[in-house]
Amino acid sequence: MADTNSEAKWYVAHTYSGYENKVKVDLEKTIENRNLQDKILEVSVPVQSSVEMTKDGKEKKVDRKLFPGYVLVHMVMNDETWYVVRNTRGVTGFVGPGSKPVPLSEDEIAMLGSHEQEIVCNFSEGDTVVVTQGAWKDTVGVIKTINMSKHSIIINVEMFGRETPVELSFAEVKKL
Repeated sequence: MADTNSEAKWYVAHTYSGYENKVKVDLEKTIENRNLQDKILEVSVPVQSSVEMTKDGKEKKVDRKLFPGYVLVHMVMNDETWYVVRNTRGVTGFVGPGSKPVPLSEDEIAMLGSHEQEIVCNFSEGDTVVVTQGAWKDTVGVIKTINMSKHSIIINVEMFGRETPVELSFAEVKKL
């Protein structure tokens, strides 16, 4: 028998929304029970990790599904593997015309691996914020600039009767 791993391609299975992880677990159990590890190599639910600011100004790590309602399956497509994936509870079908699944291209696969952690900021320029800690605690200011790479903002603070720009981290301020 030829090396089946070289024939394996990535396919996209459509699932009920919110069932992605359940489909992944169920499919992995079926692969093990039917001894299909050499035909269905990997089941993946791509997620992107991001850091969000909570209401109290703390950073919280959150995983978001890149493709809600879809599961990626690295497999050798044949009647048996098609049947196993297609008949997994929660799977509504493969992505492709009619009942013919279309594998992802090399470019599409490369793009999936290039996601970096993204910081989600619930502030925007012009928002009024209050400083929650540090030397400027309880100071109120309006956001002039947001620097996503440094996770900081610049607000103008009145000092000695003049507006002075002050740089603060996301964690040091809270939206009013």
